[in-house]
Amino acid sequence: MLDKSSPGAPGKLRKKHKAFIVRLVEQGPIPAIDGVVRWRACDLIMRLHEEFGLSVSDDTVYRALKQLGFSHVSARPKAYKQEADAVEAFKKTFPPAWRRSARSLRLAHP
Repeated sequence: MLDKSSPGAPGKLRKKHKAFIVRLVEQGPIPAIDGVVRWRACDLIMRLHEEFGLSVSDDTVYRALKQLGFSHVSARPKAYKQEADAVEAFKKTFPPAWRRSARSLRLAHP
């Protein structure tokens, strides 16, 4: 009897709610209007509440996104006006081989 659904209250998100989430995620936010550059769970929760008066948790939204085929991957944006030369100059450089301290050399060769 593994194919039975678990007992408890039915989920809060209906087909119309999930379709709304899909539309939001696929269109993406408009930073000037929405105030964000990517959707977070709290943003989607707020939009669901504004549109439908529905209160759900972060976990509910993340579960729905996973069921709808969205992955939780977000690339870090590149720094504004980042120059490749400046990045190379900033990187730490190490000597080709570790240098031994003078003390360890004295102990090795008495």
